[in-house]
Amino acid sequence: MPNARGASARYRRVVAVAQDVRLRQAAEAPTAKTIEEVVERMWAIEASLPPSDGVACFTHLYLAVTLAIRTASGRRSFRDERFLERLDVVFANLFFDALRLSLTRPAAVPRAWAALFEARSRPDVAKIQFALAGMNAHINRDLPVALVRTATELKVDLGNCAPERADYETVNGLLGATEKKVKREFLNGLAKEIDDVLGKLDDRIAMWNADKARETAWCQGQTLWTLRKLPPASAAFLQALDRTVGFAGRGLLVPLS
Repeated sequence: MPNARGASARYRRVVAVAQDVRLRQAAEAPTAKTIEEVVERMWAIEASLPPSDGVACFTHLYLAVTLAIRTASGRRSFRDERFLERLDVVFANLFFDALRLSLTRPAAVPRAWAALFEARSRPDVAKIQFALAGMNAHINRDLPVALVRTATELKVDLGNCAPERADYETVNGLLGATEKKVKREFLNGLAKEIDDVLGKLDDRIAMWNADKARETAWCQGQTLWTLRKLPPASAAFLQALDRTVGFAGRGLLVPLS
């Protein structure tokens, strides 16, 4: 028995090392330039991790949303596809950057993301909590930054861009439908849990609303757009936003027990 336990422990260590190597390779890949590259990188990240890992849970939801947007784009459902596709890529790269920092320079990780990365291996946090904590960090902190970067690159006035705003709101519907589907998928694994635990989980989920988050992110993006020519003010605003989003993320990740 001791030898069997020792062999099992060694096997787990070998698997963990292999997973870490694959994750680092995916995280340190070159900056994505197309949605296809974004999708491939998300597949690589999710495949490198056990399904219970917090980063895997978030990536699973994010990948589902990205695939839904790609399908809609292929059907020409948007008024300014160039802007939306570029926004998706810039947005995704902010997640990839945060993940890379968590592996190479943890102290430099934005506070909005730190909660998820620190809790990603906790067994007392449900998959849906990880997924929503990731969406919290990505939408509330990263999306305003991505909006400004994309608008600057494509010379779009973020203060006056009706077609781009309409496309942005169309994505809200895609996100909402996909989020509900993935929520059900994650919650199915808790079907046999006691009512008390499920009640606590309902409280966590109630803290998150994708539509409201994206609406707020657009407003925050417009604020950053207005402040873009005042670097100190812009940096201070983003720093305050980062702290606030990080605080909310920790609330989403409070253990169920």
